[in-house]
Amino acid sequence: MFFRVLSTRLASTSAKKGTVPPATPFRKWVYNATGFNKYGLMHDDVLHENEDVKEALRRLPEDLLHARTFRIVRAMQLSMTHDLLPKEQWTKYEEDVRYLQPYLEEVKKEREERAEWDANN
Repeated sequence: MFFRVLSTRLASTSAKKGTVPPATPFRKWVYNATGFNKYGLMHDDVLHENEDVKEALRRLPEDLLHARTFRIVRAMQLSMTHDLLPKEQWTKYEEDVRYLQPYLEEVKKEREERAEWDANN
């Protein structure tokens, strides 16, 4: 639980930019300790799917959505067989792109704008 909270806090600093924060030994350690990379998943693959995330996923281009679905299905298959990917196929910290963040930011801004509009009218 500690690692999930910590990695979420670290990731939230970069979520505003849509990029991975600069690598430090501690950040890499936390990233590897979370374990999702051992299944070939990226950070945005394991976000809690609230309404904003669902809408951002709906807006995601088809090729990115298919790649995400493939990674998730592969991770579930590996999990069911109590297996991991070979180490050379693990998602590396430097390769983990926050592909969903631009869409998520857009959805959040629209929701906040809608709430402001409703409050003033």
